[in-house]
Amino acid sequence: MMTKGVALATAMVFLFLAFWPLGTVLAADGSIAVLNLRKVFAASEAGKKAQEEMDKKVKELQEKFKKEEDSLLALQDEIEKKSSVWNEEKKQEKAIEFQKMRRDLRVKQEDANLELKKMEEQQLSPIRKELEQVIEKLAKDKGLDIILPSEVVMYSSDAVDITDEVTKALNAAGK
Repeated sequence: MMTKGVALATAMVFLFLAFWPLGTVLAADGSIAVLNLRKVFAASEAGKKAQEEMDKKVKELQEKFKKEEDSLLALQDEIEKKSSVWNEEKKQEKAIEFQKMRRDLRVKQEDANLELKKMEEQQLSPIRKELEQVIEKLAKDKGLDIILPSEVVMYSSDAVDITDEVTKALNAAGK
């Protein structure tokens, strides 16, 4: 049985060998380009605004959970320090209280993660739609046949990188 790493390496080699002749032919015509999507999202005005909104929400949630985490730690500390003088009933009561608080906090954190994912999708979905239109127009204007994400390209010259052009076009389209 192959490990995931070996399977991934084998797949990458296969893809490289399968598309190597195609890349050579297309590059000769100048009809291939690469695009760093992460950089576009990070550098574009819409991407920056979305990131600011996400950061604001994350900070808000962290502050909210900080109080509950502090309460949980205080209860844990109380249990550790005072359990030797408590009777069994009191120990069990405090242990149940601690478990309930921990479980409630975990559920709230999971809900917050789902809320963040939903918010991220709401923030990025319109940007992605606009980005698709910008990329398609730029590809047609430049006569590009293929635009690959830079994350999957082993090497490309700066001449085929259209990241900055896409970022500028996305910013212009958003105004």
